[in-house]
Amino acid sequence: MTGAREGALESGSQPISVSQAVGLAAAAADAMPTLLVNGEVTGFRGPNARSGHCYFQVKDDSSAMDVIVWRGSYAKSGVRLRDGLQLEMQGRFNVYRGSGRLSFVASRISVAGEGLLRQQVAQLARKLEAEGLMAPERKRLIPRFCQRVAVVTSLSGSVIDDVKRTLARRNPLVQVQVAGCMVQGPGAPESIIRALGVAAAARPDAILLVRGGGSFEDLMTFNDEALARAVAACPVPVITGIGHEPDTSICDMVGDRRTSTPTAAAESVAPGIDEVELQISERAKRLVRSMSSTLALSGQALDGLGALASRSLAARLAQLRSGVEALGSRRCLSDPEATLRDRELQLVQTEQRLHDAVPRGLAIDAERTHRLADRLRVGGEGLLSPFDHQTLRLAATLEALSPLKVLTRGYAIARDAQGHVVTDAAGVGAGDELRLLLAHGSVGAQVTDVSLDTARQLASRKE
Repeated sequence: MTGAREGALESGSQPISVSQAVGLAAAAADAMPTLLVNGEVTGFRGPNARSGHCYFQVKDDSSAMDVIVWRGSYAKSGVRLRDGLQLEMQGRFNVYRGSGRLSFVASRISVAGEGLLRQQVAQLARKLEAEGLMAPERKRLIPRFCQRVAVVTSLSGSVIDDVKRTLARRNPLVQVQVAGCMVQGPGAPESIIRALGVAAAARPDAILLVRGGGSFEDLMTFNDEALARAVAACPVPVITGIGHEPDTSICDMVGDRRTSTPTAAAESVAPGIDEVELQISERAKRLVRSMSSTLALSGQALDGLGALASRSLAARLAQLRSGVEALGSRRCLSDPEATLRDRELQLVQTEQRLHDAVPRGLAIDAERTHRLADRLRVGGEGLLSPFDHQTLRLAATLEALSPLKVLTRGYAIARDAQGHVVTDAAGVGAGDELRLLLAHGSVGAQVTDVSLDTARQLASRKE
């Protein structure tokens, strides 16, 4: 059939240009479906320093083909390409029109056999993220300068020596404690969990969980769920430095800080001694400036307070001076006798008013008394007038019956020595002393004789 085709081309076809030939090849390549290819990496060059693309070949026992992996696809793959790596690629053939070179452009690459493992790791990552173990707010604060650092890694590799050299070079003041463990193979996650417990019990400022680079299968130890939970629950901040820059494990995601390499992990907790000195110097300068500023502000405040106190004191003294001067200007202090003179003058004036007021008051009272007396006299006369005639009549009757009136007609009243009126001659005897009351005056007499008959005659005569 090939001979027939060649005969047909020779007899009836016209020659075509190189561009046309390359175009036909490119069209044929574009018509091919997407392929999934396995092969061994060989002749790896890259990533390209300028473009970041990777160029290499993959081969099997009998064939080889050129492969191109663009920079974006390589970054997403998480694979570190190297010669001898068994690779699984998904992509399509492409003909470069400039050179007519046929290459396989891989849009997705993975280490052969890693597909299922990567799915399991991605599923675990989503689970732990949903639980909040990867949340930024859960991350613990790591001191900028750690004085005591615990390193959890294998004691048989070069990683621990690199970490110690880095810490000694960066800052010899950092104290290093090492908790040895397995970092790959069966039982490695349990070994690392025990080492984390030992390191945390020493209460360092931070724990470095580190190991060197390796294949995806080698780093699967750090994708273990129990180990990831132990890292998240560790009471001391955990800094991871696992593998190289593209490698990212579950422990990196749940740790408190992820670094690209073990050396970078050591550098992150131990600032250079010169950097520390510079920071101390800068802080000392800031402290001096801050203290100077504070002292200046305090000085200004004190000056302001001093000026305020001076003004306040001056105002207070002026107020007190005014008060003292006001007190000193009072007459009671400048002329103490003035008050006495004023009081004396007031008393004289009061006395004069009293002297003037008494006669006027007495005259008013006398006039009021005369008016009242006249009213009483007039009123009394009005009241007594009905009784005057009766009184005169009774007085005439009384006068007619009065013993004194009888005495004016020549009668007398005899009284014995005891002052009793003698009405019966039988009551006296010769020699008794009598006092005779006359109309005008009285006389003493002595009884010489007693005549009872005369007395009875007088009595009968009255009858």
